[in-house]
Amino acid sequence: MAVTDAAVRDHAPGHQRPGGISSPLLGMVLFIASEVMFFGGLFGAYFTIRAAATVWPPQGSPELNRPYSAVATAILVTSSVFMQLAVTAIRRGDQKWLVRWLAVTLLFGLTFLAMQGNDYYNLATHEGFRLSSGVFGSLFYTLTGFHGAHVFGGAAFISIVLLRARSGQFTARYHDTVEMASYYWHFVDVVWIGLFSTFFILK
Repeated sequence: MAVTDAAVRDHAPGHQRPGGISSPLLGMVLFIASEVMFFGGLFGAYFTIRAAATVWPPQGSPELNRPYSAVATAILVTSSVFMQLAVTAIRRGDQKWLVRWLAVTLLFGLTFLAMQGNDYYNLATHEGFRLSSGVFGSLFYTLTGFHGAHVFGGAAFISIVLLRARSGQFTARYHDTVEMASYYWHFVDVVWIGLFSTFFILK
């Protein structure tokens, strides 16, 4: 019966087929497009304010911990690689490695969130740098905070996918949900690279 159900799902309307994109994947692409516009607006506000300032960051702003954030960035980028390995595994029908790579991806994502939370704590406690600390503090916490919320949402999404993967709900043909999770995770990865470059590299 389980085999029959899997076969029905594999050929059901709306699921992945060679040579086209399914409705769920198209929906995720459109959702990510809307998120690109959202973050584009935030980046636009940042660079508009920065261009109007004579000194940036404003005097009195703390020195952000670039090495620490570089490690966090490497962890998030690596998690994206693991996410793609999970997709590759299920495309060839390997459910065991799908579960393993999803678990590692989730672990790395949660590690990134923990590091970001620790960075916030240190900035607020030791540097007195908070959301209310002028325009730079508002921009920093708004952009990185919204990104952190998106990473948390992505981690929750991957957790659900992982639970489903452990029960064998995905096959080489039926795995749109895994692909959707990967699209979203790669998106938050790219956004963070932009944020890291903006706050920690650009002068």
